[in-house]
Amino acid sequence: MSETCVIADTCVIAYNMNGENELHTQILWAVAGLCAFIPISLLPSTIYRILQPHLSYKPVSIFHRPADLTLIIFFLFNFPFVTYVVDAEQLIIAREDASNMTPDKYPVWPPDVMVNLIHWYARNFDPVLIERPVWWKVTIWWDVLFFGPFYVIGTYAFLFQKNWIRMPSILYSCVLITILTIILAEEMYGPSRSTNLPLVLLLNAPWVVVPLCLLARMLAQERPFGRKKSD
Repeated sequence: MSETCVIADTCVIAYNMNGENELHTQILWAVAGLCAFIPISLLPSTIYRILQPHLSYKPVSIFHRPADLTLIIFFLFNFPFVTYVVDAEQLIIAREDASNMTPDKYPVWPPDVMVNLIHWYARNFDPVLIERPVWWKVTIWWDVLFFGPFYVIGTYAFLFQKNWIRMPSILYSCVLITILTIILAEEMYGPSRSTNLPLVLLLNAPWVVVPLCLLARMLAQERPFGRKKSD
């Protein structure tokens, strides 16, 4: 009788876990759809700005500058969440611990719930996040040390239309595109390739298209917010 109860309890737990995983997967696909929408929304306004290389400077509300507003949203999402939660976790927790988490191995930061979410995603879709080889950690150090501060500076510059952000934006875009090329090659062909490539590609789409749009705009315009009369 006790064995029957144990088997029944195990089946209930497995059913609940499968249901929870299915819900998480559906939410993740919804997030992936949003990630695909960001580049689509950025492309028309970027092309419009590129085709007007000789704009005169005019203070305009951020809500009337869709390209800049999209970039600021992208920066603000990256700074607290991607750079200093998702990516920081992979520097703080060693591979051996990530493969076999126990209560005593959880760090002070990131929060336990985020660690569990990152590891669930990695186990189901993106194994390289658990494997975290040395080259992977190097790309994350770039994010933590350089991209994080850029997101703060970039938010300020695009909000207040500062032309000096042009060269930092070019450097940021080139480095990020290079890193994403390497990461996507691993996702498609590497030993830790993705187990659900369409989903992973959609989730990574903003980190490919956004820097490409930013780079194209900054290369096309010496003064991305227009030339002031004093220039």
